[in-house]
Amino acid sequence: MKTTKIWLALAGILFIILGILCICSPTETIFAAAWLIGLFTLLSGIIKLAFTFYTQAFLPNSASRALSAILQIILGFILLGNKIFVAISLPIIFALWVIVESATTAIQSFDYKRIGFPHWWCILLLGIGGTVLGVLGLKNPDVTASTLSVFIGIGIITIGCSYLVALRGINKFETKVDHFKKTIGIDEQ
Repeated sequence: MKTTKIWLALAGILFIILGILCICSPTETIFAAAWLIGLFTLLSGIIKLAFTFYTQAFLPNSASRALSAILQIILGFILLGNKIFVAISLPIIFALWVIVESATTAIQSFDYKRIGFPHWWCILLLGIGGTVLGVLGLKNPDVTASTLSVFIGIGIITIGCSYLVALRGINKFETKVDHFKKTIGIDEQ
């Protein structure tokens, strides 16, 4: 258990450091995210292709799944080879996604109104607010990229902090287990 706690503490500290680096280096963070998207797309395609070959005997449409996997592998190589394009596109794609999701949320708020949900207007306002933020992000992709980097950094710092809090929880749990063992008379050897 001691080794696990050491690794947990080390991982927590490293995640916090990585998160701070992401916040301090937004351009590098976006390029790293672009590289990771390419890598994950490539690896996902390879895994999908292997799964297709493994299951082709008992799952139909193996040829279409194999073609999809091969296209995903090709896309992964394209993304890895064009990190600058992906890095420039990320803030725009993110802003477009926020616009679409937020507008959809605003429209769906009227469905909540129709069924009598009293706070439907909160959903509407959040949807409108998200749409406005998406449009602003689309108008200024540099700010959007920096904001994404900050959110990525904060997310990573949060993971690191949760590891350190979990470590404290493990210590507290071990203390309770030791106390329970002493109470019932179990000696450790």
